[in-house]
Amino acid sequence: MLQKPPLSPRKKPVQARSQATVDAILEATARVLVDSGYDRASTNRIADRAGVSIGSLYQYFPSKESLVGALIDRHSDEMLAVFLRQVAAVKDAPIHEAVRAVVVATVDSHLVEPKLHRIFEEQVPRIGKLAESLEKLDTHASSAVRAYLLAHASELRVKDLETAIFVVVHAVEALVHRAVFVQRGPTRDALVEAIVDLVTRFLAEDQ
Repeated sequence: MLQKPPLSPRKKPVQARSQATVDAILEATARVLVDSGYDRASTNRIADRAGVSIGSLYQYFPSKESLVGALIDRHSDEMLAVFLRQVAAVKDAPIHEAVRAVVVATVDSHLVEPKLHRIFEEQVPRIGKLAESLEKLDTHASSAVRAYLLAHASELRVKDLETAIFVVVHAVEALVHRAVFVQRGPTRDALVEAIVDLVTRFLAEDQ
């Protein structure tokens, strides 16, 4: 029976210099993945791109899989930060304005290194980290939409809020994801306007 490669980092950096090394290794991992693809990426190639010895890399990451897992965590954290920053100020906004903020935030979060995101989606084996990261993004998006809809329930056409939350979060995510990661999707502005109109009509027809 084949032994699975370790998926977690070996240790976490505790000093600024160590953190800088880890950051350089992760950035090199991203660039190698984008340039060469997952299968051709190797710890030796990544160490060379980062300007560190292979021994230094292995101090923190015992395998390519652990490197990619850490990079997925970093990428999802960056996407989440973009999303949460942009929706934080709309809790008291009218429905149309709040929907627009959620749609724009979703678009902008998907534009955080889209080439790298595509590598994760299309080439990286399902090592667990990707599913966990996507679930975290979904949870935060659902929480933000739930808080808004609960506060504005009296203004909504739909009365089943849990269904509304599910439809809004996953419809926006699916449409944005598809548009960002196909070569001939609509323009950003056209995409935003179409989704805002769709979601607003679903939530409150008279908006």
